[in-house]
Amino acid sequence: MRTKQDYIQGLSKMKRNLYYDGRLIDRTDELQTDCLNTIGLTYDEAAKPENRDLCTAISHLTGERINRFNHIHQNKEDLHRKQDMTRMLCRKVGGCIQRCMGIDAANAIYNVSYEADKVNPGATCYHENFKKWLTRFQTEDLVGCCAQTDVKGDRMLRPADQPNPGAYVRIKERLKDGIVVEGCKLHISEASVADEILVLPTRALRGEDKDYAVAFAVPGDWDGLKQVVTVHNLRPRNHFKRGFVPGATDSYLIFDHCFIPWERVFLAGEHLHGGILALLFALFHRHSYSGCKPAIGDIILGTAALAAEVNNIHKESHVREKLAEIIMTAELGYAAGYTASDLGKPEVYIPGMGFVPFGPGSYIPHSIYCNVGRCLSGEAVWREAEILCDIAGGVVATFPHENDFKNPETAEALLKYTKRNPKMSVEDQAQFWRFLGDALCSATGGIVNVGNYHGGGSPIMEQIAITTQYDIESRKKLVKHLAGMSGGDPDVFGKNNTK
Repeated sequence: MRTKQDYIQGLSKMKRNLYYDGRLIDRTDELQTDCLNTIGLTYDEAAKPENRDLCTAISHLTGERINRFNHIHQNKEDLHRKQDMTRMLCRKVGGCIQRCMGIDAANAIYNVSYEADKVNPGATCYHENFKKWLTRFQTEDLVGCCAQTDVKGDRMLRPADQPNPGAYVRIKERLKDGIVVEGCKLHISEASVADEILVLPTRALRGEDKDYAVAFAVPGDWDGLKQVVTVHNLRPRNHFKRGFVPGATDSYLIFDHCFIPWERVFLAGEHLHGGILALLFALFHRHSYSGCKPAIGDIILGTAALAAEVNNIHKESHVREKLAEIIMTAELGYAAGYTASDLGKPEVYIPGMGFVPFGPGSYIPHSIYCNVGRCLSGEAVWREAEILCDIAGGVVATFPHENDFKNPETAEALLKYTKRNPKMSVEDQAQFWRFLGDALCSATGGIVNVGNYHGGGSPIMEQIAITTQYDIESRKKLVKHLAGMSGGDPDVFGKNNTK
């Protein structure tokens, strides 16, 4: 497996195709340092003996030990450990670890490529293509990201009906040795620091949308690909450093007459499988969210409790109520993810058919619980920010700049007048307000909240998944029996063992 230094050195050799604020930058540009350190921690932690079982796994392809972020889930325990690894790592960086995009996309493509080949007996070799790609991905311990979200153009029109055919990434041309694609993917986390970009569809597709049913993988500096990057760094500090400085990036990925050789193509026109691939990636990613969002809940809980302590109101009953609310949201989200792991099988839910066997035997988390956990915790983002604001008070928005605490003209007075809790050092109190200011009052803090709300799918998408996949009819039959109506059935759950 690679080290953090190996990872960064690999990025330094890639071609320049990153555009930031009107200029080309290198992948190891200072702007990206915080993001590189964030993802680099996944290498550092995997190298620790105490994290061996949590952060590494045995490849089912090679039999070698690999980073768990490159692993295909072989059983329920793999699902459990992925969730726990994500929570542990996100705690250490204070937020999103980003690398989960690669494992979630890989697991989705692994299953769908297998099923797509079954409907094209002998005509396609998507799954073998992907296994060859995956072997290198695992052996070289690469970082992958997932490019799913298209720009979408007119939201009232389906892909093939768009006046701009590139509003969704599409197959523009089919050649003997590969395909040519065009279009744009946006909001793609970590693309600017990823070795490989996994591209897959963003929605259900019709027959006339078949050119949009495309999945492939390319290096981040592939010919015909440009990245327009936004960098999400916290405000730099000169004197009072944070314990860990997280960073993140997002990219608009512009594919302009971009050639993809067949060995890197994992789907090319199978519209039904394109829709399933979109849903399956979302499912795996929502399962990852049941690890990262509880970790963020841990951080929010600690922040709220410290805000109360700094303000010396930590024994008030309303504070206890708010802390309990944060705990319940975090742990219910985790419990839903844990249940999704425990009920995981090599199955997917097909409307009208229920759960059916799917893929070559790797494990897929239970859809209902993935969506419940993601929706429950995702919708809580703004409420949790409100709790922090309520407990902290206005000081978090107006706290003086750090240089004023170093200026001999103002430093002594500021230390005197910003002290609140007599049992805590005023220096620690000031450091806390700086930390909370980053979360609540910085541009990056606002971006993080939007990302926590929409990442992995907006709540409406989980609500759709929950209501279309849940067996509501059996609940109606039960109530009809209880109410004395016709069509009731008291044993409906015993008959079909519906959860």
